[in-house]
Amino acid sequence: MKVKVISRSTDEFTRERSKDLQRVFHNFDPNLRTQEKAVEYVRALNAAKLEKVFARPFIGALDGHIDAVTCMAKNPNNLKGIVSGSADGDIRLWDLATRRTVCQFPGHQGSVQGVTVSTDGRILVSCGSDSSVKLWSIPDDTVMDTEGSSSDSPKPLADYVRTNPNFRAVDHQWDGNLFATAGAQVDIWDHNRSQPVNSFEWGIDTVVSVRFNPGEPNILATSASDRSIAVYDLRMSSPARKLIMQTRTNSIAWNPREPMNFTAANEDCNCYSYDARKLNEAKCVHKDHVSAVMDIDYSPTGREFVTGSYDRTVRIFNYNAGHSREIYHTKRMQRVFCVKFSSDATYVISGSDDTNLRLWKANASEQLGVLLPRERKQHEYREAVKNRYKHLPEVKRIVRHRHLPKPIYKASALRRTMQDAERRKEDRRRAHSAPGSMPKESVRKRRIIKEIE
Repeated sequence: MKVKVISRSTDEFTRERSKDLQRVFHNFDPNLRTQEKAVEYVRALNAAKLEKVFARPFIGALDGHIDAVTCMAKNPNNLKGIVSGSADGDIRLWDLATRRTVCQFPGHQGSVQGVTVSTDGRILVSCGSDSSVKLWSIPDDTVMDTEGSSSDSPKPLADYVRTNPNFRAVDHQWDGNLFATAGAQVDIWDHNRSQPVNSFEWGIDTVVSVRFNPGEPNILATSASDRSIAVYDLRMSSPARKLIMQTRTNSIAWNPREPMNFTAANEDCNCYSYDARKLNEAKCVHKDHVSAVMDIDYSPTGREFVTGSYDRTVRIFNYNAGHSREIYHTKRMQRVFCVKFSSDATYVISGSDDTNLRLWKANASEQLGVLLPRERKQHEYREAVKNRYKHLPEVKRIVRHRHLPKPIYKASALRRTMQDAERRKEDRRRAHSAPGSMPKESVRKRRIIKEIE
């Protein structure tokens, strides 16, 4: 066996006197960097800290409504246009670039429960608690670019009144001329017809939300007050599938890049991602909210979604992550009823009970405006080195830390305590029961009662 040892001469490495300088050996080879990992680790720490220093997500508030903002809709053909409806029956078209009202529609006699925009961006459909559906003409881009709002009050193109109870939601096809309203039943409407062309009813409970599939225009999903999630096919005379959960689902959002998957915002503070072809088990459970999740919307990239909750916070989740990557809150923001991602996935818009719409950055520390090439390279390098060392404890702690309001922090701690106590109780019951009498149930299946086809 051959053993290699480092042999150093004592005469070369030992000082003769205590005041002599210690001999330092330099390696002048530029390819050898002995402290490369240590230097990159420090840079990763600094990048994580700088991300917190420059995190300024709140851009501004859009005020004008005099009651709670209940619903919002994006314009597919206008990047900076968004429509909002409030509980006083007022409907407004906003310009996000200037944060002003472009057009104000008279709206409804009661609360506006849902708004949506047609595929071509010309027709606005609204429904409200006065049991009416109204169609409006959206101003063109030239009106959006002019200063000031429209003075004359626009008239609806059509006004349809139904005898059944108030409507709760409306959604338009991603590609087509049909739109669906939710209430006592699911009605399918055409722009040129004063009566629904088709109606679906499964049970007697109120349908609270409806969303069309982005990939297949004839597929839509609904959630009802009987804790059910149903999938409908317009080419069939009856609904396709139905899922019963333990708590009610307030809103549904389809993934635009994976149209077979959708995420449900539930009353039990969680969101559940499902595959429409396999509803007996959730693909992922998204936790972090401490109160009912009221609305949800996917980013156009399909890689993340935003949620608004009754706990007065807005959270952003990755599509396959169990916990949120970002939480937004302000002192004045109240219960969040509606949220939307902008069409370029750069901004998030939230509407809350305090009559305001708020504009946020999707990435809290992102630098807005034009970046020089040197700045862009610096940002890319910081992100790369941070991702390389994100598994190390100190970097992970800095990246994951979010400042929470005191009520949210206390409610989260209380929820964790209750969940731990429930888990210990279940383990004790299982330990003192007959083997196999209490099988362990997955978290993805626990909230599902049954599936009906």
